[in-house]
Formats: sequence, structure tokens, C-alpha cells
Amino acid sequence: MSKRCFYEVLGVAREASAEEIRKSYKREALKHHPDRNPGDAAAEAKFKEASEAYQVLTDDQKRQIYDQFGHDGLQGGGGGGGQDMGDMFSHMQDLFSEMFSGGFGFGGGGKRQQRGRGADLRVQQRLTLQEAAFGTKREVIVRAPSPCTDCEGSGAKAGTKPEACAQCRGSGQVSSARGFVMFSSPCGKCGGQGMVIKTPCKGCEGRGAVEKTRKVTVQFPAGLDAGQRLRVSGQGMGGVRGAAAGDLYVEIDVEEDARFERDGADLVTRVKVSFTEAALGAEIPVPALVPVGHEGETTVTVSVPPGTQPGTPIALKNQGVPRLDGRGRGTLVAVIDVNVPITLTENARKLLEQLNDELKVHVGDRGEKKDGKKAASS
Repeated sequence: MSKRCFYEVLGVAREASAEEIRKSYKREALKHHPDRNPGDAAAEAKFKEASEAYQVLTDDQKRQIYDQFGHDGLQGGGGGGGQDMGDMFSHMQDLFSEMFSGGFGFGGGGKRQQRGRGADLRVQQRLTLQEAAFGTKREVIVRAPSPCTDCEGSGAKAGTKPEACAQCRGSGQVSSARGFVMFSSPCGKCGGQGMVIKTPCKGCEGRGAVEKTRKVTVQFPAGLDAGQRLRVSGQGMGGVRGAAAGDLYVEIDVEEDARFERDGADLVTRVKVSFTEAALGAEIPVPALVPVGHEGETTVTVSVPPGTQPGTPIALKNQGVPRLDGRGRGTLVAVIDVNVPITLTENARKLLEQLNDELKVHVGDRGEKKDGKKAASS
């Protein structure tokens, strides 16, 4: 049976770049990999076919021969057909290490994390409602391991250096065969670091880090709410022996405010008015949410219509919390509470009794006038 065109096998054009060939091979290899298709001989054959095509088309010399002479030009040891499969897969070790250690959608962090990238840290920061609403800059206290200054994070005694691991030859990875596929795993002797320390630093006992307290300046944007978190890149734990640091995650907590209840970008405040203000109508000042240190007005005016009932909400647009995406502010809702006096002076009692009698003249207990006729509907 004649072989299929290698470009057709990988589904790429003859002008495809090395990166396009690489991406296509990843897709085909994952699709037909024997571990994902146990017992499927057809999938295994396609996997071998794609691997052979990849091995040829990523070698500039072999690709040139193949483009000029086709499969015949690769006979006699020049192509993948006469090459040992184990040797072919050993050349692809880095690719498979990336594919199955997290670099191609399987989680994890790939080689960079295996080689000592620092861990992420989490801290909680409590903000006032004003700080969360309008943003603030604050120093956050972080206590975590930091690179040792005695050995500059190497873990080795001053004047010495870590040495390449003899078992993995400094790669941090060891290979093992599973059938005709070579897999990589972290070296057990050096823990995947590729280096070993013969004379550890006394200050950090070879760990390369010591626990320290430091301050990180964090800019909190306007519109934050409780439960959200910020990522500060590179402010987590330092990497092992000079590797990149992790990230710092700041989880937000917001203090309760005696004046407002928050619902996303909206605020609710309760406003007390007297019976006469609710009955006759009035202009009432209510608290406004303003930044810390604001020197202007700290209230806004609400118009209470005549006859306002207890619990009536009055909405003031664009007076709530600034939205995190910068698209204006939410709504401030003023809920009207009618304030009923607990104690009355003698004169106030007489006036209220007169008012009560006057109201009864017009509207009875069941909506009827005193003369028994039905009260006119409003």
C-alpha cells in the first residue's frame, strides 16, 4: 500500500511554516494517541503516520529531499521509513513533554513551572465602602519565603554553585518508554530542578529562601466589591534558584457602612421624614457616597412628593457606586421612613386630635363621609 503524502497526513499546505506543522501535528497526535484510543489499531497506525510525517517535515534537509523526490528520495535511511521508532520518538521528547505536562490543554504549568517557578500567594485586604467604590492605593503586608540574600537564592554556600544533576544531565527530566512512545517525568534525584547542591547555604539550609515580611503597594481600582480579587504579577513567592516569582492574589473584603446597603453598583439608604413632610411633601437631604477627603457637598437632595407612603423608594440615578468597567455609576435608592414621635407635648396632642377629627370628617374608616354617603373616589 502506497504511503499518503506527508502534507496530507498533517492537513497542511506545502508552503506551511514549521509552527503550522507543529500545531497540526499536536492536534493529530492527541486525536490518535494510543493512550486515548486503547486497542484501536487504526488510530495507532494514524498516530505513527503523523509522527513520521512530523519527523520528516520539521527537518529542513529531509523536507527538501521529500519535496523534490517524494517518499522514494527518503529510502535508504534518509527518511522516517527506515528509522527506528524509538529513536524517532526520542527526538520528539520535548514536544511530548509539553503536550502531556500542561502545555497543551491538560492543566499544569509546563516546563517553566517544573523548573522552579514560585508559588502564588493569597492575602485578604479589608476596604471601606468609599475605598472600594472610588479606588485607593495601599501597602499590603505579605509574609512569605523570599530569596536568601546570603546565597542570592541559589541555595549553595557562598563561593560555590549548584552543579548539574548527573542523573538527568541538567535537564530536570528523565525519559521512560511506554511501548513505542517516550515519556518524560521530573528527575527524582534533583526534584526536576536539573541542579544539585553539594554544600548548602547555612542561612537558608539549601532552600534558597527564608521567610520574610514585606510590603507590596497595590492599586485598587474603583468599583470593587466583596469577594473579588486582584492579581499582582510577580509578587508571589520567589522562584527556586533564580526562577520567576509567582503572583500575589489580593482577595477583597468590604466593611459594612452604617449609611448604605450595597447591591452591586446600587446603594440603598433609609431616610426618615416627619408625618407632615410625608403628607405635604418636602425637599430632604440624604447622605451621598463621596471619596475620602471630599471637600464638597456630602448630601444630595431628594424631593418627597405630597402623600408619600412609608417604604416608598425614590431613585437617584448616577449616585451609586462607580462601575468597575468605568461606565458611570449605579443608582442611589432612598427608602422613605415616616418618623412617628414617641412622646408628645400637650399642645401637640391637641393639634393632632384636631387634625384627626378633621380627617374623619372627609374620610371615614371605610371610605365613607360622616353623613353616610360614599366618599368620592380619587
